Amino acid sequence: MVREGGCLCGAVRFEISGEMKQPVACHCTMCRKQASQAWISSTLNKEDLRISEDRGLKWYRSSDKARRGFCSECGSALFFVDTDSPRISVSLGALDGPSSLVVRGHIYVADKGDYYGIADDLPQFPASDH
Repeated sequence: MVREGGCLCGAVRFEISGEMKQPVACHCTMCRKQASQAWISSTLNKEDLRISEDRGLKWYRSSDKARRGFCSECGSALFFVDTDSPRISVSLGALDGPSSLVVRGHIYVADKGDYYGIADDLPQFPASDH
């Protein structure tokens, strides 16, 4: 199965050819600042992601061990990469059409904003799910 996706304006487009892990909703401070609330993403092997349009793609080093990819033209948050990992996280909101994936839980709920609740019965982890 090949999934396609991209940013809001089309200045970044990508294809995913491999298996995507069931997604999680991250409530950490950095993801909330990036997405204005929880950021829902799925991880996959870096080699299974092909960027077909990158004219707007910019990378921001958000910590000593991670960087985030976004579109510099429309601001869409697209990717998260732990620099020590062979995997990359992709925003589910950036996928075209149905994803066939289901959120499996919430991570970093200890950092969750006080302005929203988590109303489902999915597992919640105070920090990472690893």
